[in-house]
Amino acid sequence: MIQSKEDYRYYREADRISLGIQGSWREFFTHDIWRFERLLRKVEYYQNCRKSLFWKPYIIYLKFRLKSISMRLGFTISPNVFGPGLSIGHPGTLTVNGVAKVGKNCRIHTCVFIATKAGFSDKVPKIGDNVYIGPGAKIFGPIVIADNIAIGANSVVNKSFLEPGVTIAGIPARKISDKGSEGLVIKATDILDLHLSDGDSEN
Repeated sequence: MIQSKEDYRYYREADRISLGIQGSWREFFTHDIWRFERLLRKVEYYQNCRKSLFWKPYIIYLKFRLKSISMRLGFTISPNVFGPGLSIGHPGTLTVNGVAKVGKNCRIHTCVFIATKAGFSDKVPKIGDNVYIGPGAKIFGPIVIADNIAIGANSVVNKSFLEPGVTIAGIPARKISDKGSEGLVIKATDILDLHLSDGDSEN
């Protein structure tokens, strides 16, 4: 969760790397998913770190802008759900419960639902780091998904998978491979941390 200006910059840069954005002016204005993610992080920063009444009108304005672009892209994503390095594959229906927690370097595709258990508002998934979520996957209930897992397209995941580095798929989902998410996600935070450590060593 973003708790400082430094966190805010870190999350934004990790998201940029995960999306493969080179940082050109054209991408800055025309890449809609990057625009959405930048605005999501901005809302998170001001909501979490600027809590005085002075900032309230601006936060309301930012949330209005976020809702507008979310509706246009088909996203229902609340602040403070995804860790740094979020990579949304395409515009299209994407619904994530606002209480769910997803770790760093998540690659997520269209028609994915991450939802609470029916009849409850807080029994939601907790998803680890470096997880790949294929198109059409449905993940729901108070379950835990370990790090480095790949979730196959159209899978229905309603139980925990605690073994890291595997592929799960099917209805209901089951382990089908030991391959995991390697090669399916960009580990943006690892890249960024290495870059930052190299910069520190040069100073």
